[in-house]
This record gives sequence, structure tokens and C-alpha cells, in this order.
Amino acid sequence: MRGLYFEEFEIGKVYRHAFRRTVTEMDNVLFTSLTMNVAPIHLDAEYARTTIHGRPLVNSLFTVALIGAFHVPELTMGTTLGNLGYEEVRFPAPVFHGDTLRGETTIVDKRRSESRDDSGIVWFEHRGYNQDDVLVMSCKRAGLMLRTPAAEVAAR
Repeated sequence: MRGLYFEEFEIGKVYRHAFRRTVTEMDNVLFTSLTMNVAPIHLDAEYARTTIHGRPLVNSLFTVALIGAFHVPELTMGTTLGNLGYEEVRFPAPVFHGDTLRGETTIVDKRRSESRDDSGIVWFEHRGYNQDDVLVMSCKRAGLMLRTPAAEVAAR
């Protein structure tokens, strides 16, 4: 299984990813602890009861990481050279323990690399939704993607 090469990305195409995942309290506590985010809104149930949400929030960076991973098997597995940047990261609704998340990706733009012959830049928009189809995360991301290897083009 491989992702898409640069040439295979179509601007405007929307991918609705098959993967879904229910977020657990363990996910939140482990991620939050590993990243040393000691904010009580993520880790302290008694404190969280006093907030506008009334319960612990899932760490928003975990949400970005999870939604950002749903596309990998179908779009970038083995064909990415790395992330170039994230922008316009938004969290329009909170994520709580027990929410089941899914993702969608739109190909926003692409261009050949000006400094590398083997790659191009693809701009993605990732969106995450909960079990009620409420948008919980969106972001735009630029990725450096491999172009189709010459040997593979010649074999076609």
C-alpha cells in the first residue's frame, strides 16, 4: 500500500477517510502527560467540572494529530517527504472522552518544487467531525510529496 505521488493529486478532490476512532480518557491523559501539558482542564475532573464544559476536554493537539493521521494510508503512506507547515488550525467545537472522530481531506492546491526535482508541494485541508457530524477541527497543511519515480513512469 502506498499513498499518492505528486502527479496523482487532483486539486479540489475530497477524500472521506474510512478510519474512525473513539477517543478515550487514556488517550487524553497519556498524550497530555507525554507532552507535559499540565493544564487541569485536560487532567483534573474536579477542576473541569467548574469550567463552561463541565468535564475534561481532550487535548486539542491530540485532536490535530489524530485527524491528521486518518489520511496517511490513502494519501501519503511512503510518498511524503515531510510536513512544511500548518496554518488556520481551528477548533470550532470541543472533543470529549467517548467522542468518535472521523476525517476528510480536500486537495487545495499543488505545485512542483522549485528546489527539488523529485518532489512537489501539495496543500491539504483536513477536517475532523465527531459522531454527530459536528466539525471539531480544521486546518490547512503543506506537504512535500514525491513525484512519480522515473523508473515507474518508464514501466507504464
